Amino acid sequence: MFFTSNKIEKFKTLPTPFYYYNTEVLTLTAKKCMEAANIISADIHYALKANHQDKIIQILSKHGIGADCVSKGEVEKAIKNKINPKKIVLAGVGKTDEEITYALQKDIASINAESIQELEIINNIASQLNVKANISIRINPNVDAYTHKYITTGLEENKFGINASDLPHILEKISTLKNIKLIGTHYHIGSQITDMSVFKTLCLKVNEIHRYLSDKKIKIEHINLGGGLGVNYTNPDEHLTPDFHSYFDVFNKFLEKYKYQQLHFELGRALVAQCGALIAKVIIVKKSFNKQFLIIDTGMNHLIRPALYEAFHLIQNLSKTDTQTSSLYDVCGPICETTDFFGKNVWLQHSERNDIIAIRTTGAYGEVMSSDYNLRGKPNIIFSDEL
Repeated sequence: MFFTSNKIEKFKTLPTPFYYYNTEVLTLTAKKCMEAANIISADIHYALKANHQDKIIQILSKHGIGADCVSKGEVEKAIKNKINPKKIVLAGVGKTDEEITYALQKDIASINAESIQELEIINNIASQLNVKANISIRINPNVDAYTHKYITTGLEENKFGINASDLPHILEKISTLKNIKLIGTHYHIGSQITDMSVFKTLCLKVNEIHRYLSDKKIKIEHINLGGGLGVNYTNPDEHLTPDFHSYFDVFNKFLEKYKYQQLHFELGRALVAQCGALIAKVIIVKKSFNKQFLIIDTGMNHLIRPALYEAFHLIQNLSKTDTQTSSLYDVCGPICETTDFFGKNVWLQHSERNDIIAIRTTGAYGEVMSSDYNLRGKPNIIFSDEL
């Protein structure tokens, strides 16, 4: 059970809004992920962009999970939380010289490069540092993830990666860069993917690319297949952890792997989304024409996903257990924007001022994207084992 009655009673005494993180759910998710990943002996790197809370990183690290970073700050955060640099990879389409320098100085596992110019920059910086940079090429496999257009990253029209058709030119360039060592390939096609056939398509594309590389006598030791596994936003209590076994089984069945190759995955949302909930209180219930607006004390400044992606989050009234008297509400925040809402025509128990409202599945891309817009400040953070 995500919320116990004791926890809900304590919520009533706490200042809202706050992000609530259930450490038991997080630990269970990490265990299930690693159990499934062990079937194919895969290394898991947690995508810090999903949530960079120290305690979350530490819990995941205890289960042998490394880090996927997209900035110097995230690399610093991973190292601060005792993740071995050899389990850290740095990605991103626009790495600064400072970020590349720091990554090379810390001798992380790999920098995932996305263009010829970036390869040249990395080579120059590595030369100045008198080191050889471990590089994985991020290849755009042109696979449609069939997810929201703003979180699709694997099509040729996207800004990410090197198109497969440019691979011969890239390989020719790498052969001239003396401070680059090509150790792997990197793929990431999008986020919140729930159709496993998408990952099968990715495997088939990767197989084609690696056959080509093998024919060219290029030995690729590391295959980084990104992440993208989705979670259940509609009914989180029935699916508190994703189906990791089905996910990794696709790669076990369809990916052609040579004995000397090591598989890597970069999971973010799948590891942390379900452990979080945004907790708020009802300020007022406003009636207008045929609408009831439930105005709560958190807004798009604390959870921007509904406004940015039209994302769905399950909304619950934790103060009421009577399921017989329910009504339709538009659940909105106090921000001066029409897009400041979390759900429209949401069925909730009869709701009143000061009722406790939970917005579920917010452990990923919730708190990390929050702001103090309207100078309302950022939400507090509470972990279940602290109550």
